[in-house]
Amino acid sequence: MATTTYMPKAGDIVRKWYLIDATGIPLGRVAVQAAILLRGKHKPTFAPHADCGDHVIIINCEKAVLTGDKLNKKVHRWHTGWIGHLKEIKYDKLMKERPDYAMELAVGGMLPDTVIGRKAATRLRLYKGAEHQNQAQKPEVFTF
Repeated sequence: MATTTYMPKAGDIVRKWYLIDATGIPLGRVAVQAAILLRGKHKPTFAPHADCGDHVIIINCEKAVLTGDKLNKKVHRWHTGWIGHLKEIKYDKLMKERPDYAMELAVGGMLPDTVIGRKAATRLRLYKGAEHQNQAQKPEVFTF
């Protein structure tokens, strides 16, 4: 007797909303859980070829912590496309000015560089403080 593999259809996918509070939790641990929820890897119906992930709201990004001496040593570098324009910013300055962008970089680095990964990144909402604009979706609080 042959068993069949479940193949999710686009119409069968049910997307839930999750709320993650990053207060006092390391940046990377929050990003890992967000990436798992965005991809849908926590679901028994996960398939790598299908976009079956959920929506994720991360609040209190400014209260996420970096362990060790990463706050002083870790650097984000990017190139503008112009000759000699390699820019860099240390994470202590980045976490003060744009903590939501630091979280976006962490989560984005854990998503695949494909169409599915880019689509999953659009379902991520980041907020510096405790207030968010997605109360109408009734997000479920995700606990670690």
